[in-house]
Amino acid sequence: MALKPLVLVVGASGNTGKSVIPALLESGNFRVAATSRPSSLSKPDVNELRAKGVEIRPAEIGSDSVEQLKTVLTGVDILLSVVHFDVVLAQKSLFAAAKEAGVKRVIPCDFATPGAKGARQLHDEKLAVRDYIKELGVGYTFIDVGWWMQLSTSAGTHSPSMLGPASYEIYGTGDKKLLLTDLNNIGKFVARILADERTLNQYVIVWEDELTWLEVKAICEQQSGEEDLLRSKRTTLSYEELKQRAAHSKEEYLRSPNFLAHIGWVSSEYAISMHILGENSLENAKALGALDARELYPDIVPVKFVDFAKKFYHKQ
Repeated sequence: MALKPLVLVVGASGNTGKSVIPALLESGNFRVAATSRPSSLSKPDVNELRAKGVEIRPAEIGSDSVEQLKTVLTGVDILLSVVHFDVVLAQKSLFAAAKEAGVKRVIPCDFATPGAKGARQLHDEKLAVRDYIKELGVGYTFIDVGWWMQLSTSAGTHSPSMLGPASYEIYGTGDKKLLLTDLNNIGKFVARILADERTLNQYVIVWEDELTWLEVKAICEQQSGEEDLLRSKRTTLSYEELKQRAAHSKEEYLRSPNFLAHIGWVSSEYAISMHILGENSLENAKALGALDARELYPDIVPVKFVDFAKKFYHKQ
């Protein structure tokens, strides 16, 4: 057991962490540890991780010093960060500590849609972290996963969407190709990526389906059993309206930082990136240098969005 590499997951209680940790354990290729805020060490979700054999290490990302984090990283071979988007830049101390602690590979918190610099503030912060990791000279893997299928469904009468009323929105012409991945399947790809020497010092794109937003909405409407109702709720936002929404949310957040304004700012800029600029496509990811996880691991059977939608709307 001691010969297996130790993976430390930072942000284990988040959605991506909950997908990744079970897959790492099930792969049988790793020992797994996770950080927890000192105030959360006795919480049920942390105890549940312990019960599965996950070692818990107390840490406070964003406030712990490099020296403190270096201690947390003792004996760690691979550092996987899936932290909340509010602390993306705070990862720099974590990776500086990883370099000093001799961690062999780090994976920063990307796990979203591909794109170039300049279109999204949050993505620019992630790219800055990637550049910092390269400057440190520590081994790395960068992983993006496209857009969650869970964030793509239209709300039905008995099937609420994570996006609420915004789930009916069409952006621009709605004809840009989008990479889609079931959140629950991210872990199985990550477990393979971390065990693969081909992905060291590489950027990898994980995806399961590629459709336009109009195709996604049509599938949702058809599978919901309420096609006419859901279609009648569609609204269309232009590029100008998205820019105005982003600017308004950004101004509100900078004036008085709050979670809702930050989400409004981030989501509007992501909509521009995906639906106006067309950045969330396989063609674009490969142009940015990404290795295709589907090509690397052809034995992993991808979920098609239509099948995901059938389950979401309780159809057999």
